[in-house]
Amino acid sequence: MSTTTRNARQTLIGVVTSRSGDKSIKVTIPYKIPHPRYKKVINRKSVVHAHDEKNETHIGDKVEIMETRPLSRLKRFRVVRIVTLSADVEVAAARAAAADKEAAPAEEPAAVAAEASAKEAPAETEA
Repeated sequence: MSTTTRNARQTLIGVVTSRSGDKSIKVTIPYKIPHPRYKKVINRKSVVHAHDEKNETHIGDKVEIMETRPLSRLKRFRVVRIVTLSADVEVAAARAAAADKEAAPAEEPAAVAAEASAKEAPAETEA
């Protein structure tokens, strides 16, 4: 049997700066480089589009992204993990609301309709 090995894929760590669409994020990757002549360290950044399969990242999160095959016209990276969560108050409230939605059991529409009809039925027979 022939086993093929995958090439080493580039991994980067950056901050989520935008959630543009469903399962899509923009990640800003800061880096420092010395000026060619004056040798002063200059802050630079690269902005890449990444795929967030679970829609679990929010603006301000520090994430690790990995290079992958082209997923769309701009997306060439995918989210591997969330390194640190954002400390923003609004983001924390959004996370709490999402956790409450997942924790609360959803009632079935048929069960709700049956309860409503059971409540109305005795009222009609008494009158």
